[in-house]
Amino acid sequence: MKKSYLILLMAIVCLSCGKNSDPIPDVAVYIQGSLLSPQFSALRGVGVAINISGGVAGIVVYHRADGAYVAYDRCSSYQPEKRCAITIDSGDLTATDPCSGSKFSLYDGTPVKAPATQSLKAYSVFVDSGYNIIIQNY
Repeated sequence: MKKSYLILLMAIVCLSCGKNSDPIPDVAVYIQGSLLSPQFSALRGVGVAINISGGVAGIVVYHRADGAYVAYDRCSSYQPEKRCAITIDSGDLTATDPCSGSKFSLYDGTPVKAPATQSLKAYSVFVDSGYNIIIQNY
């Protein structure tokens, strides 16, 4: 019985000491809009990315070639305490951290140029047949 408690205690300690894999702070995000509205209408085109307010440093929403919509916090994952907002690169499927020069794929948020090694914070995106879009993290 004592062995079981010891194993359980060790498991709890090991799991609670894990490093947070997401360096960008958690903030509540719930944005609802229409793809027919001026704010989101550009997203009806495939391969288009827009910036909107929300999250830690703003949010970038991208309409991928496969038809999926993805959203990421604009706060760079490299030195996130600086709250450096990524900027969308023209004519490319990437965004750049102007503070460090790191580049990120808009397709999946992964870093494609150092020094960043972690992906951008992703938010859930739902689009229904009525052109309503919801971006959230809960």
